[in-house]
Amino acid sequence: MTRVLVTGAGGYIGAVLTPMLLDAGYAVRALDRFFFGRDLLAAHDRLEVVVEDCRKLAPAHFEGVDAVIDLAAISNDPSGELFQEATFQINRDSRVRAARMAREAGARRYVLPSSCSIYGFQEDGVVADEGSPANPLTTYARANEMAERGALPLADESFCVVVLRQATVYGLSPRMRFDLAVNGMTFGAWKTGRLPLMRDGSQWRPMVHVRDAARAQMFMLEADPARVNGRVFNVGSAGDVHRIGPLGELVAACVPRDVEIEWYGDPDRRSYRVAFDRIEALGWRAEKTAADGVAEICAALEAGAVDKTARTVTLEWYRELERWSRVVRAGGDPRDRARRKELARWRRVVREVEMYGGIVEI
Repeated sequence: MTRVLVTGAGGYIGAVLTPMLLDAGYAVRALDRFFFGRDLLAAHDRLEVVVEDCRKLAPAHFEGVDAVIDLAAISNDPSGELFQEATFQINRDSRVRAARMAREAGARRYVLPSSCSIYGFQEDGVVADEGSPANPLTTYARANEMAERGALPLADESFCVVVLRQATVYGLSPRMRFDLAVNGMTFGAWKTGRLPLMRDGSQWRPMVHVRDAARAQMFMLEADPARVNGRVFNVGSAGDVHRIGPLGELVAACVPRDVEIEWYGDPDRRSYRVAFDRIEALGWRAEKTAADGVAEICAALEAGAVDKTARTVTLEWYRELERWSRVVRAGGDPRDRARRKELARWRRVVREVEMYGGIVEI
């Protein structure tokens, strides 16, 4: 039986990937700090949960591990800018260290989920492939590129290292996020009938469904090392590369109500089209499109299965955890009855998070 160590198993992709691995017959060691809830992963006889900060990985975490999918990261650009030091520690340093430790422990394979955001800005008409120069514009993108550079040279005949540059992810997850482009557009359009888009809508973005992203990671666990070792693969599909303006129109058309598009802000500097020929040549194909993601999110919203809360917006949740951890440690303000009730609720949240690795320094 293949045992896979999944770091970040309680995150947006990890909470989808882990049950998919279990369904496919793998044993999974799921490591996370579980900022967003321990209940995201259902118990399973082949699931081992390890509550730990990826910056504190030890050789014991790699014992008996055949492969690593290293998802743990501070995700998205706003969080990366606010927590820059932690982003480099987690997204860059911890991943390179994890790859080294995996090789030393005798693991056969290491999969690094990176991001197409490292392409940053490409001139109109350019379709970036894996050989195109990187142009990372944010802390998040720069940390991903550095992690790639640190992990790829570790590949050798007995240790297969694969980098997956994922398109912007969308779709339903137990650790739902509404701070991703398609997901956020869908919620806003469904809830209010208005869809705010950052000007001018001409910027390009590649998209990929969360299950397709997880499928690509699983695909690389079994791919022929001679074809993938030491290589980078973009993950997505040509049919899911969109300009933001038309993507907003697609979302509006799929939401079951009248939707008005509203423009705001300054033009986004990030714009990149991406080619996916390399991974498709291996036989992997995306199965879902943005329209599928919008439809499933709308169905879940209609059923009351998901909602937008602080917990579904990564940066907002980090800020809330930090703010309330300070209040709880200071003893709170006992004078206001309503505030005491809120304080009691947050005491429970903070206590749970601190049990699972601590809040601090995110």
